[in-house]
Amino acid sequence: MSTLTKSVPPAAQPPVRSAPVQPAWLRVTHWLNVLAVIVMIMSGWRIYNASPIFAFRFPNEITLGGWLGGALQWHFAAMWLLAANGLIYLLSNLTSGRFSRRFFPLTPLGIVRDLFAALRGRLTHDDPRHYNQVQRAAYLFAVLDLILLVASGLAIWKPIQLGWLLVLFGSFQGARLVHFLAMAGLVGFIVIHVAMVALVPRTLRTMITGR
Repeated sequence: MSTLTKSVPPAAQPPVRSAPVQPAWLRVTHWLNVLAVIVMIMSGWRIYNASPIFAFRFPNEITLGGWLGGALQWHFAAMWLLAANGLIYLLSNLTSGRFSRRFFPLTPLGIVRDLFAALRGRLTHDDPRHYNQVQRAAYLFAVLDLILLVASGLAIWKPIQLGWLLVLFGSFQGARLVHFLAMAGLVGFIVIHVAMVALVPRTLRTMITGR
């Protein structure tokens, strides 16, 4: 009598979870940078109002600190957070290899090509792990701009002790001007960045949940 064998289906394998789009260390340092930058910009506007470089002042309603002394306290507190957290962010990107994977290659021709594709609505966002060259250029600008902000801010804060740093900016007033322009550049980046997130809301979700 022949024995009928039944094929036994293989045991169900647990689903394999893919690696997160944004790792936890990146999400934490990103949001801490956001907090530090917002505090520094708003308190910086109040400090600027005390001794403006140009013929205008920022409305008090969008500044932080209430008075010059209070604004300076907020500014210095956020400065240490930004410097320490930004250093962790930068070193983690470099040591993990994420910096080279996400931000390069980068060429002027590639930036122009992706910019025109974006303006025509033909730039896809299928893979959130892949940055187009416009994004790469914008993020690299933000990193370099923040480094310039910290350097010029230190030159303003300690012009005697860090005289060698002040020399790089020409003078105390030159350091103030560079600091202000770097702040304006960062605000411009934030406006563009928020607009890009509004166009592709999924990028906000990945920066919160990682996926």
